[in-house]
Amino acid sequence: MKIAFRPKLLECLPTYNRAQFGKDLAAGLTVGVLALPLAMAFAIASGLSPTAGIWTAIVAGFIISALGGSRVQIGGPTGAFIPIIYGIVVAHGVNNLLGATLLAGVLLLAMGLARLGQVIRFIPVPVVIGFTNGIAVVIFLAQIKDFFGLQIDSLPAEFFARIEILADNADTVDLPTLILALACFFFLLFYNRLAQKFKLLQRAPGPLAVLLVGTVVVAIAAALDLPVETIETIGSRFNGIPQELPAFGLPPLSINNFGQLISPAITIALLGAIESLLSARVADGQIDDRHDPNQELIAQGLANMVVPLFGGFAATGALARTSTNARAGGRTPVAGMVHALVLLAIVLIAAPLAAYVPLATLSAIVMVVAINMGEWHHFRRLLRLTNTYRAILLTTFFLTVLFDLTVAVELGMVLSCLFFIYRMSELTRVERLPLASEADEPRFLYPDGSMRVAAWQLFGSLFFGAVNKLESLLDPAAGHPEVVILDLRQLVQIDTTGIEGLDNLLDKLKKRGCALLVCGLNAQPGYLLHRTGFVDHLGPENVCKDLADALARAYILLPNLMGGDEAY
Repeated sequence: MKIAFRPKLLECLPTYNRAQFGKDLAAGLTVGVLALPLAMAFAIASGLSPTAGIWTAIVAGFIISALGGSRVQIGGPTGAFIPIIYGIVVAHGVNNLLGATLLAGVLLLAMGLARLGQVIRFIPVPVVIGFTNGIAVVIFLAQIKDFFGLQIDSLPAEFFARIEILADNADTVDLPTLILALACFFFLLFYNRLAQKFKLLQRAPGPLAVLLVGTVVVAIAAALDLPVETIETIGSRFNGIPQELPAFGLPPLSINNFGQLISPAITIALLGAIESLLSARVADGQIDDRHDPNQELIAQGLANMVVPLFGGFAATGALARTSTNARAGGRTPVAGMVHALVLLAIVLIAAPLAAYVPLATLSAIVMVVAINMGEWHHFRRLLRLTNTYRAILLTTFFLTVLFDLTVAVELGMVLSCLFFIYRMSELTRVERLPLASEADEPRFLYPDGSMRVAAWQLFGSLFFGAVNKLESLLDPAAGHPEVVILDLRQLVQIDTTGIEGLDNLLDKLKKRGCALLVCGLNAQPGYLLHRTGFVDHLGPENVCKDLADALARAYILLPNLMGGDEAY
């Protein structure tokens, strides 16, 4: 199999010019500034240091843009990964998180090389909406501790244990933290409306504006000796952000823990593939282009393999930053590469200033991200949709919130498959075909008037979910014909279970002394019936062109089946 490796960057370079570089530079600066508060906020919400989030955005952002299959995709940490990463950190530790990320990168790379980019689109819409909205709720709840300034050392990953601890410590709310968080939350929630009235706000992305305002407010309050010393900052919890490059190297891993990392790695890879390809599809509509899903998975895999070497964690395509890039004029991967270099410059030049950023402001930013990422309008439409759609969406949603994303997606997919099998089986029909009357063809009749030849027509697909419908041919109420004809003109597909069902039917009819004829084979059923040996078992002479040909064959068989007696 030929492996195609052609990043979008190579496609863009031959026609690249100075004018496009100017647009990409402006877009990269805009997205780089936007990515800074989000990278820190997502990392802290995931139980990691803000430094890990920034370096994830830098390294993964550069690789995904340089090697990806989309012109405008921006990679980095995203809100969707927060509950996954937090759960892995709590259960396995940071080092094992880095190992799971690296393993997920290998899986993503393998998916891209195997050209499975289109397969991700097979995940049903209600499953995607269910876990997306569920993740949004989990992210929102995870920010309650920092939003209210609760005196809790750490929160468990399990939903019920987390709610219990939050309820037990509800009386430890820090009022200055809550006031700041609420102000930042509502300021960001209505930022777009405010920006329409105040042109000054249009020059800065909402999260950056909130970050600056929140930091300045706390600094001024401290200078005025107001009681804000209880408000936690990046400096007080993490000792700031180092103004240097991170240590490079493989994370210390134990071979004994490898088995425990497979499930988290699969979860990271699956979610990363889904989110990145969804983001790329949305971006295609904004810039009138078409991304390469396999190349995108290759880039995502390489990024997640390299990021842990710099202390970073899982990265994928970020929809909000990608859309911002497209709206800001970015049209080539150069804009995404500039965004990563902007973040690098900020770390190397202005890292000490991050120590004053209040965690309450970052928690407010993450809460607004959670609200915006949820597709809540689908809940309003549930009453107008089918019971199947509702069952899959709500099951996936509640399992994501209450238990685990992996379990939610697995059960959501199982339910989707079961409902699909049921619907397909309902489309498969076996109907009796009326044949000649006694006046027309007396040889088709027994003395009592019942038919010696019975014809049935199959509609749809004869697969494992519908093969039981062949049993109606053996129903005593249908009589005891000596020749059974199956008209397969309307049978479009058959699987090996369907072949097995026909084999069983043939054997049972032979035991009764009956003959089986088939006619009207389409391409796929005909190919499989020959390939599996069913035709040899049936007898090639009993495979007829059409119903008329099958009836002619029945004329020939009837005297032999009656022991040579032609009295009938």
